[in-house]
Amino acid sequence: MLDLMKLARQMQGISQHLSEEAEAAKVRVEVARQLMVVALQQQTALSDQLDQWRDRMGFMAAQPVEPLATRLALAAAPATHTVLATDGSQISPSHHEIAYCYLINIGRVVLHYGQSRYPLLDSLPEVVYRPEDLYQSRPWGIGTEEWMGYRRTVAEAVVLAELGEATRQLLSAAEGAGQPPPTLALVDGSLIYWFVETLPAEARQHILPPILDAWERLRQLGIPLVGYLSASRSGEGLNFLRLAACPFPQPDCQTHCQGQSDAAPCTQFMPLRDATFWATELVPGQRSPFWRSSADILDSYGDHTVYFCYLHVGAEVARIEVPQWVMVDRQLCQQAIQMVLTQVQKGYGYPVALAEAHNQAVVRGGDRSRFFALLEQEMIRAGLKQVGTSYKEARKRGSIA
Repeated sequence: MLDLMKLARQMQGISQHLSEEAEAAKVRVEVARQLMVVALQQQTALSDQLDQWRDRMGFMAAQPVEPLATRLALAAAPATHTVLATDGSQISPSHHEIAYCYLINIGRVVLHYGQSRYPLLDSLPEVVYRPEDLYQSRPWGIGTEEWMGYRRTVAEAVVLAELGEATRQLLSAAEGAGQPPPTLALVDGSLIYWFVETLPAEARQHILPPILDAWERLRQLGIPLVGYLSASRSGEGLNFLRLAACPFPQPDCQTHCQGQSDAAPCTQFMPLRDATFWATELVPGQRSPFWRSSADILDSYGDHTVYFCYLHVGAEVARIEVPQWVMVDRQLCQQAIQMVLTQVQKGYGYPVALAEAHNQAVVRGGDRSRFFALLEQEMIRAGLKQVGTSYKEARKRGSIA
C-alpha cells in the first residue's frame, strides 16, 4: 500500500525542478534553432561528412533526405479509405500458477471509412505450453519471459500482413475492375527493433526474418506500413546538428574528443529531444523533413530500412516511421501520413485504430482469472490431481489487513 503522506514530502521540490528544466529547454531550443540555420546552408557538405566519418563518431546521427527547411502542410485523408492495426498483450509464465505456460493475445482492427462496411474488432489468442516452445530460447541465454515478448512482436507483424491480404481480397472483390480504396497498415511504436542487435545470430533468425517477410507481403499488396511513436524521446535527428556545431575540421570523435563525452563542444543543446524541438517549428497539420535512420540493426533490413519524420498532430508532435519502399513512393507516403493524421483527429489525440487494437489485445485481471479457471477445468477433466497455485501465490492473494 502506498503511503501518500510520506510520498508528498518527497515531492515538494518537483515543481521548482520542472520549472527550471523548462527554462533550460528554451535555451537549448534556441541554440538548436541557430545550428539548424547553419546546417541548412551546409546540408550537402554535412551529409558528406556524416557518410565519411560515421565510423569515427561517438554518437548516432540520422541523415536528412529532404531540405531541413521542409515544413509540409498535409491535407485530409481521402473520404474513402481503410485502416488496419494490430497490438499485442500477454499473460506471463509463472511457476506459482497451476501450470507453467504463457498466452499471447493479438488485437486486430480493420476500420472502413466511407464504405458502409462493418469494422473488424477482435483478438487472436495463442497459448504456449509445450517444453520445446517454452524453453526454445534457453540455449541462447534468453529467458522465457523475454522470449515471449519477442514472439509477441513477430505475431503482431504476421497478423497485420494477414489482415492486409484478407482486406485487399475483400475490397478488390467488391470493386471488381476498379481500384480498391487506399489502405493503411498502422503499428504502435518503432519499426526499428533495437533489441535484435543484442540477440545471438541464431536467435535473430527466429525474429527478424518473419517480421521483414510480413512487411514484404504488405509491400506486394501496395499497403503502406507506418509506425506511430507518441512521446518519442529520440534525439537522432538533432544529432545531425552536432556536425554543424563541431569546431574541428572533421567530426572525428575518437581523435578530438576521446570518443565523445558529455563535455564535447557539440553538445551545446543536449539533451534536447527531436520532438521537443519540432514542437516549436511546426504548426498542427505540418510535418518535418524525412530522415534516414542510421541504427546499426537496419543493415539487416535490406529494402525495408527505416525513414522517419515528425508530425504535429495537434495534441503533440509524433514520430512517424516508414520503410524505404514507402518513402520512395512519394504519393503513397504522402497519402499514408494523411491517413495517420486523420486517425489522430478521429481518436482525439491518438490514432483510433491503435487505441482499439490495444483495447482488443489487453488482458485484464478478470481475463487472467478466467484463463486460469478454464485451464484448471481442463486439467481436472484430464484426470490431474492437486491442481492449484503455490502456497506463496495463494497467500499473496489474501491479506490479514
